[in-house]
Amino acid sequence: MAQFDMNKLDRPDRIVIGMGLLTLICLFLPWYGVSSGIYSASVSGFSTGYGWFGAILIIAAAVYLTALRFGSNMPKISYGPGVTVLGLSLIGTIIVAIRWLTIPKGGFANYSYGPEYGMYLVILAGIVQVILAFRLFKASGESVPWEKKVS
Repeated sequence: MAQFDMNKLDRPDRIVIGMGLLTLICLFLPWYGVSSGIYSASVSGFSTGYGWFGAILIIAAAVYLTALRFGSNMPKISYGPGVTVLGLSLIGTIIVAIRWLTIPKGGFANYSYGPEYGMYLVILAGIVQVILAFRLFKASGESVPWEKKVS
């Protein structure tokens, strides 16, 4: 049974996990909106096509790191935790960024449409998580999966 002890987490771990929690909250915030005069409408992260999948990967990186740090019996994978957390957060951030780039945006006169603050917060959280996951990867001394180990 895993023991919950916050002292097992250093500052970068807490920030990576916090960015996953922020991303979870942002899935319920507006990601895309339309406004015209006094009328406006928006949709959450779950309704913006494939963008939600990237957010789920960012959350998965945080959940994996949390479970790992608290001693859960994690399934054995061929890559270390640094590569796994970095890979999940990087791919998730790229997916959300691609959705942001491909989402329709514009407007004219008194009418506008485009991304909302929920999507921007997820991209920011993803970037922060990727940076700290990269530091975790470098500190762990793991090699990248495509690099051959020399014995």
